[in-house]
Amino acid sequence: MTKLFEPAGCEVDLETGAMSHATGAYQKRFCDLAGLYEDDAVFAAMVAEWGDRVVYEVSEFRPNERSGDLIFGVTRMLPGKVGKEYFMTRGHIHKRSDRPEIYYGQKGRGLMLMESPEGEIRIVPVGPQTVCYVPPYWIHRSVNVGDGELVMLFCYPADSGQDYDCIAKAGGMRARIVDDGKGGWKQMDNPGWRKRDDATIARLYGNEEKDASA
Repeated sequence: MTKLFEPAGCEVDLETGAMSHATGAYQKRFCDLAGLYEDDAVFAAMVAEWGDRVVYEVSEFRPNERSGDLIFGVTRMLPGKVGKEYFMTRGHIHKRSDRPEIYYGQKGRGLMLMESPEGEIRIVPVGPQTVCYVPPYWIHRSVNVGDGELVMLFCYPADSGQDYDCIAKAGGMRARIVDDGKGGWKQMDNPGWRKRDDATIARLYGNEEKDASA
């Protein structure tokens, strides 16, 4: 007999990014993000001031990881730049890559940077009351391009999982988001990006539910 999970209501504190009744949480400090930004020298110089400061944190409600259920939560990210490059999350594709994700902007001004397995780039601005749909098979990361904290609600299928290595092995995402010097942002090519081979692309498209037990 199926055991029912209790319904829940969670309140979001826009000042702290905390969510009541969260079942889990994690933080990423500045020192955890070595290698994420293009300018290693500037990153190293900032460690003295920023080293243990939390750049972004997540509170989540994870009832279980069964197919058919949902995980949801809140991401809060500080404003800032490493050189000209805006603060961002590590980014991921779902282990079951045919799983989508929804983000809902609550506070601040950000972007959802998305990349296909082949390297196509899409960018969706995310502000308060903006819903961003990340379709299946897209690698994605959040970028804070505002002067204040970025707070977003997220929701995705509970059996999705996360794969971070697909970004690291490619030398980062194909595009980087930098200050345009005019109070805004611009997209720049990442010179360290490496095109994925056909086998890797096929694997990223093949991580679907039908293959999960293989």
